[in-house]
Amino acid sequence: MLLATLLFGLAVPPVAAQTLEAVRERGFLVCGSSNPLAGFAQQDNDSRWSGFDVDLCRALAAAIFGNPDQIEFRSYRGEARFAPLQTGSVDVLMRNGAWTAGRDTRFGARYVTPSFFDGQAFLVPQSLGVVSAYELDDVSICVVDAFGEIAALDEFFFSNQTTYREVLYEETADLLTAYRAGLCQVVSASGRQLQAIRRELQEPAQHRILPERISKEVIGPVVRMDDDTWFEIVRWTIFALITAEEVGVTSLNIDSLSAARSPSVRRILGLEGDFGSALGLRPTFMSDAIRAVGNYSELYDRNFGAQTGAAMLRGQNALWSNGGLLYAPPIM
Repeated sequence: MLLATLLFGLAVPPVAAQTLEAVRERGFLVCGSSNPLAGFAQQDNDSRWSGFDVDLCRALAAAIFGNPDQIEFRSYRGEARFAPLQTGSVDVLMRNGAWTAGRDTRFGARYVTPSFFDGQAFLVPQSLGVVSAYELDDVSICVVDAFGEIAALDEFFFSNQTTYREVLYEETADLLTAYRAGLCQVVSASGRQLQAIRRELQEPAQHRILPERISKEVIGPVVRMDDDTWFEIVRWTIFALITAEEVGVTSLNIDSLSAARSPSVRRILGLEGDFGSALGLRPTFMSDAIRAVGNYSELYDRNFGAQTGAAMLRGQNALWSNGGLLYAPPIM
């Protein structure tokens, strides 16, 4: 029986690199996201995908293949968040439900690392004359009656000793219609949802998302359990983009830094140390990702910057050294 057990163990292939092997054999990365959301994932008239989530997927494809175009991007409705991952229909989900204990432990999936920090916020017209959520008082607020938004509003206004009137809706899509029609003065939802709503307004600059968050949400890539190598590949690709911003490496200057003396720069370029081979990747996998899509700041500016017509402050998503929550472990 002992011999049979040992032989069975030898016959079972290790799971450590199964996703990477499948991706390479297929010849492209299959990357998933939830519903299209402006700034994160949207299609143009030629059905081409773009957005923050898509850029993260392209960075991962570049880390694996050296080519960010070896990718297929798929969008799934919110209720189909984990099934495509469990069945192998996708290799990674780049944006999903907020990170919770239940989602991280019950569905055979693992959250890798935060790529975007968010929370419940407020969208107001400039004409309301407020620049902080703490100035809100005696206002009507459109909100979806789900996900704890009402409880968060109640707690915030109670602690601030101010009042509000809720205007309830069942679907997030209703919030834009109601706000446009003047059925409420304020909209409350996650910052990313408010950003999408703001971009649909006729004059986005006439509306602002207030800086405060009255709840916390952590968004990040999700992979299947039991494939530690794939988990680390996705994690260190994200970390590379963050570290690149910290040390000043961009998609524009990366090819001019081969003579750099800074150890932190040389490591991320793959010129000093080999951090790719242990993952089954090239030593230059981090620089390949940065060259393809830029560092974290470039991703953020491209998808949420002034050129979108509805710039969104980085806030929590600023680097830790600039007062935000974003950081990556050292590469060494």
